[in-house]
Amino acid sequence: MVSKEEEIFLRYWEANRNSEKKKMRLVFIGISGGLLLGAGILVLLVSGWYVRANMEANSEFNPVILIIAILAIALFCGIFYKKFKWDMNEQRYREILNKKHDTDSGSDAAK
Repeated sequence: MVSKEEEIFLRYWEANRNSEKKKMRLVFIGISGGLLLGAGILVLLVSGWYVRANMEANSEFNPVILIIAILAIALFCGIFYKKFKWDMNEQRYREILNKKHDTDSGSDAAK
């Protein structure tokens, strides 16, 4: 038996699955998470938490490469988050469809 919430999700995902794949809103959520990760890297670098890494960074430090690396991390997190979220919704959609099909087949067999 498919619940009311699952039925609402089925209708929503059938109507919006292609547009959700192309929406950029989820990328921005992932990018903000990636920027938080990059900010954590900067805090660890500035705080001198790992002495050897700090010595390496001070001897061969190039701030442009650090900024590019943080932006690459943020972009990767954004794209990965978007793909992950879409795949999770698609998996949920397929599971509900199978559940609905099994329920319909079971009630047809009982008749």
